[in-house]
Amino acid sequence: MTRELLYVADPMCSWCWGFAPVIKSIVGHINGQAAITPIMGGLRPLTRTPMDDGMKSQIKHHWESVAERSGQPFDMSFFGREGFVYDTEPACRAVGVVRRLAPAKVLPFLEAIQRGFYKENRDVTDGNVLAQISEEMDIDGKTFRDHFNDIASAYETAGDFHSARQLGVTGYPTVITRHDDNYTLLTAGYQAFDSLIDALDVWLSDS
Repeated sequence: MTRELLYVADPMCSWCWGFAPVIKSIVGHINGQAAITPIMGGLRPLTRTPMDDGMKSQIKHHWESVAERSGQPFDMSFFGREGFVYDTEPACRAVGVVRRLAPAKVLPFLEAIQRGFYKENRDVTDGNVLAQISEEMDIDGKTFRDHFNDIASAYETAGDFHSARQLGVTGYPTVITRHDDNYTLLTAGYQAFDSLIDALDVWLSDS
């Protein structure tokens, strides 16, 4: 009997940042009774066009909504950046690298990228910044860089994006529970932890 919780997210998705305390509470509630597998969905992978004023306004509106509903902090000085390319592939790839190198650290690393981007206004599209964050998590920076720059990691990231589509995921965060071959949607989009406890308990107790 296998239980697994699939967490489909993107480090540069603001609602996923809002959901960060919730997934942490879910991990604590499950308390080792099931594996938790993060899958990177790819919010805006391989974007090449810098943000214009219209995109800034749209994203700022999302950030304000997330901040109001979740209480998570945002550094709005981000919107003073010029020429920023909102490419989420590098951050997704970095999570995949840590998932392979240090599986126990992958969820804290995901949160560290989110914190760096949303609260600290760090450029997490930059591989050097992502390597710095890995070092802050006591992961060897050179090893991280070697894997991050390996074409195999790019293929693995594309595989994550494909897996998310195969699961029918169209938005983030999405949490899916698996019991053997049975998949059940726990949430598609942000929800408070209290609203998920009953469904989690039913899944964990189902024999």
